[in-house]
Amino acid sequence: MKYQEICVEGIMKLMDIFYDKIRKDKSGLGEIFNNKIGEGEEEWREHKAKIANFWQGMLLGSGNYSGQPMKAHLELPPFPREFFSTWLGLFEESLGQVFEDNVANNILHRARMIADRFQYMLYENGH
Repeated sequence: MKYQEICVEGIMKLMDIFYDKIRKDKSGLGEIFNNKIGEGEEEWREHKAKIANFWQGMLLGSGNYSGQPMKAHLELPPFPREFFSTWLGLFEESLGQVFEDNVANNILHRARMIADRFQYMLYENGH
């Protein structure tokens, strides 16, 4: 049963499905995440909770996310720009498994805007 509106429960389910795909990804994207976060379940649980908080803040105006996502990405070792497309593809696939189409499209639009901003900062802003 897909969620018909954005809710904390749906965001948590999205994190589980999405990051399961990321961890198994063989394009090189998964390797970046696994190297940064670690292989253990506890590290991934913490990461999913942190990113769920980020999305709750973005989509629901709730949660207590206090990180600096741009800074976190700028500090990563250089990676190919194509990984943003891979990330968005896996995110879109995951959204479709969790939310009804209209809700999934709304969240995907936000994700694309964030990805565009990150790509600008990483690849076009002299970094």
